[in-house]
Amino acid sequence: MKIPIRKYVLRRRLVFQILCLALFLPGLLPGFTVFAQNNRDALWNYRTGRDMESRDRMSEAELYYAEAVRICNDEISQNVATRDTYTALTWALQRQRKYQDVITWGERGLRLFADEYRIVETMGEAYFYLDDLDESLRFMQRYTNSVPQGERTPVAYFFIGEIYRYKGQFRHADIAYTTAVRLEPYAALWWYRLGTVREATRDFPQAADAYERALSLNPDYQEASDGLERTGNIGL
Repeated sequence: MKIPIRKYVLRRRLVFQILCLALFLPGLLPGFTVFAQNNRDALWNYRTGRDMESRDRMSEAELYYAEAVRICNDEISQNVATRDTYTALTWALQRQRKYQDVITWGERGLRLFADEYRIVETMGEAYFYLDDLDESLRFMQRYTNSVPQGERTPVAYFFIGEIYRYKGQFRHADIAYTTAVRLEPYAALWWYRLGTVREATRDFPQAADAYERALSLNPDYQEASDGLERTGNIGL
């Protein structure tokens, strides 16, 4: 059966218009992509949100985080939740700064998946931001002891350093920060923090070395420059 030429042309034009909408509407309406690709899972939405956040596109990132949370809540309500469900949920809630919710859902996730150390580390961060330093330390140490080569191990050691610094236990903080920069040597802030606790224990040559490393990574780091000026000539 032959299709009349006029109908054929109209059909082709309609297909072309649909393709144009698919290609250009997400760019014109950033939030559209979240809902247009609702077959994506929660981890995909979370990671896409992180990518948007790294580009300073926070309004778009928030949409992806919210979508990740929605998907996770649906999976939990339907009794099909996996360890990835609770991991993605706590990660997304963390980016939304809903720290108490991170604790609530993290505890529930760990009751089901006690060895899900991604949740353990995230809860450690949440407790830190809730100013519960003792619980934060307990979770961070649990993570580093269980996953010494984990993806978040450098970050966990940095938080341990922060906790000991706040507690005034500068030598403990020195050990934690030193471990963090050994595992991840490209964070200027971490070297700066290491310099501050070494300076606090009057280990001025080593403090100066840490400040110099911070400045090598970020030459405009004024606090590190000030620290180097204070410690650079002491003890020589």
